[in-house]
Amino acid sequence: MDEIEVPALFLCPISLQLMRDPVTVCTGITYDRKSIVRWLFSCKKNKTCPVTKQSLLHTDLTPNHTLQRLIHAWCTHNAWLGIETTSSPKPTIDQTEIVKLLLEAKKFPEKRLKCLRRLQSIAFESESNKICLESAGAIDFLASTMIINSSVTSEAAIEVLFHLNPSESHLKNLMNNEGIQFTESLFRVLKLGKYQSRAYATVLLKSAFEVAGPTQLSNVTSELFVEIIRVLRDQISQEASTAALKLLVELCSWGRNRIKAVEGGGVLVLIELLLDVSERRACELMLIALDSLCGCAEGRAELVNHGAGVAIVSKKILRVSQVASDRGVKILTSICRHSATPRVLHEMLLFGAVSKLCLVLQVEGSFKAKERARETLKLHSTVWRNSTCIPIPLLASYP
Repeated sequence: MDEIEVPALFLCPISLQLMRDPVTVCTGITYDRKSIVRWLFSCKKNKTCPVTKQSLLHTDLTPNHTLQRLIHAWCTHNAWLGIETTSSPKPTIDQTEIVKLLLEAKKFPEKRLKCLRRLQSIAFESESNKICLESAGAIDFLASTMIINSSVTSEAAIEVLFHLNPSESHLKNLMNNEGIQFTESLFRVLKLGKYQSRAYATVLLKSAFEVAGPTQLSNVTSELFVEIIRVLRDQISQEASTAALKLLVELCSWGRNRIKAVEGGGVLVLIELLLDVSERRACELMLIALDSLCGCAEGRAELVNHGAGVAIVSKKILRVSQVASDRGVKILTSICRHSATPRVLHEMLLFGAVSKLCLVLQVEGSFKAKERARETLKLHSTVWRNSTCIPIPLLASYP
């Protein structure tokens, strides 16, 4: 194929390969279906034409039958050169069929579950079908279906919605549509759903709050924090845990959310998870979340009152990554500035936290971490400097 000159008209502008199923978008440019569908599905923001860079008014893909016949004739004529003859493209789902299916489900509630099963089947067939479902209004239908007080129906709807991977614009519309009650529906799934459905709900919540407004971010309920933290505690899946941690970090910078997360058991769960975690990125996210929760007095109190709190944070410093070390030092600095009771200072000596801060000054690391370690050691030098708990080689670096 590389030695044969393929007519430029037959090449997909995206893959630069011979088109097998040419389709035309609303800008008039033709692409291979597989390539343009992958492009459209990767556009989480505005969907654009790869060639013209214009925003697409709609994502309908019109089969270019004339070009398909020309490509097929060319391949047949050059088959003796090793060109593989193109076969007729597999029929794709018709958008009108999906619209009809959605209308029937809305009109006859008893057929709703059957409709969801059919939508699931359609979505799993191809990325092209997912684009078609999105264009036909399936996302709004699925989100509104989740409101229904039926675990089977809501869990079926959330599975399809998760796999459709809604765009930012769709998520914004869902968050701002009071009739759909998107956040409330996801909360209900988190609370009552099975493990897999709770995992789907967590990922969707993370994506939804990434495009939410300040008021929505500040008004998150304490009950929702309880469920997010329960996802962490139950360790449903790595994807769900990662989403829950990122969601926790995102939400805790707004309003009184830190306190709500602490009251929901966030600090205690994070400490327990840190005791067993081995994966680098997971450990970093846990320390980032714990650092955020220690930004309030309630969070710091929970940490120092946990028997393993100070010890596990100290242990992670210089053992995981630069990110983990920086966060660990920041947590200890926060504790020493605002919660430094005689008991806490003594425990930091016994658990090796002070020695670890001295070590941070001796090894290569970030300037900010060194500055925090130096500041913390100076702050309590009258208590720590002459302690026999600090190894002699480390005392040399005590500021």
